[in-house]
Parts: sequence; C-alpha cells; structure tokens
Amino acid sequence: MAVLTRNREDAWFGGVCAGLGEYFGVPANVVRLIFVLSCLLPGPQFIIYLALWVIMPRR
Repeated sequence: MAVLTRNREDAWFGGVCAGLGEYFGVPANVVRLIFVLSCLLPGPQFIIYLALWVIMPRR
C-alpha cells in the first residue's frame, strides 16, 4: 500500500508535488505543471500546497 509522503530526493521546494506524483504514479513534473496552471484559476491552491507541506511527513 502506497503512503503519501513528501519526496525530498525529487523536491524543488517542499517535495509535495514529487510526493503526490509518486503516490498517484505520474511524473512529478506533470504534477508541478498542473499545480502551476491551477494557480492561474481562482482558488486556494497555494494554501492547500502549504497545508500539505505541513501535514505530509518526509520520507
């Protein structure tokens, strides 16, 4: 069973996107691109990223 953790080996900032990519089986750069594109839309994306950074344990 996969565990949602921050991946510090493939991290740019906090490792959240790398950890999400590993968990869902997609490349980390795809998750990063989706995150950046989603920031163009209104919503709490940045706050969610910060919350995941705090909540997700490091591997």
